Amino acid sequence: MFMKNHKCYDLIPISSKLVVFDTSLQVKKAFFALVSNGVRAAPLWDSKKQSFVGMLTITDFINILHRYYKSSMVQIYELEEHKIETWREVYLQDSFKPLVSISPSASLFDAVSSLIKNRIHRLPVISPDSGNTLYILTHKRILKFLKLFMSELEKPAFVNQTLEQLKIGTYDNIAMVHPNTPVYVALGIFVQRRVSALPVVDESGRVVDIYSKFDVINLAAEKTYNNLDITVTKALGHRSHYFEGVLKCYPHETLETIINRLVEAEVHRLVVVDNNNVAKGIVSLSDILQCLVLTAGGEIYLIVFFFFLNI
Repeated sequence: MFMKNHKCYDLIPISSKLVVFDTSLQVKKAFFALVSNGVRAAPLWDSKKQSFVGMLTITDFINILHRYYKSSMVQIYELEEHKIETWREVYLQDSFKPLVSISPSASLFDAVSSLIKNRIHRLPVISPDSGNTLYILTHKRILKFLKLFMSELEKPAFVNQTLEQLKIGTYDNIAMVHPNTPVYVALGIFVQRRVSALPVVDESGRVVDIYSKFDVINLAAEKTYNNLDITVTKALGHRSHYFEGVLKCYPHETLETIINRLVEAEVHRLVVVDNNNVAKGIVSLSDILQCLVLTAGGEIYLIVFFFFLNI
């Protein structure tokens, strides 16, 4: 099986950027470093334990803002002064989970299984010999690797089925916001619903924009995180001019079409809409990955199907 015959080491590029933070670093400086280096997450090194103990992500930034923001007149002390280790001790005291990582010699099958089982989006590849983090595996990186090596395989029949037929994605009680929704409210939805993006819809439910977790990091880039009373629309005004708009799909489109669109645009999700552009659901890379997995008798089998991509 292709997935079991290839190791995590095979996915590590010859040259890549890896940012590592010591847990004694100030939280604010760490998030500024994420922005300046154009990365979404970084492994955390604990000098006292002499080991990697976790990851710092944009989700942490959102949790800090949501937990400690009071008003635009009050500075967020915890963001300005706390060290990463202090934040982890305070916030993770009741929900601490050890770092999930994988060896470079482990199979790609094991990596994908770990991502799904632990419901995570990033998997550090750590050398058992040196203890160094070599790379961070993501859904997007795995998809690119599979596309590169498996594009000539015969396509399974069910890639021609529609989203509606396969029931891929989330369609019930979709988390959404309006253009005039305050950023603080949007952050609360991110925290409570554990979603990575919020379609921005008008009064009729038509999609006009999208506010993602990655957009939130612009608050650090622009140093505007002390005023979370501004609307989502105003916050999105800081977005790069390279933004091409909300990427959408329809329930009647085939899985092959959906995957091609995700790969070509290098995005993490598509908003599912009807013919009137009304938001009906979300389909993400995680949903696609879940579709590739069958659970039978306690064993996880990966169905190699979207390696047909020939773009």
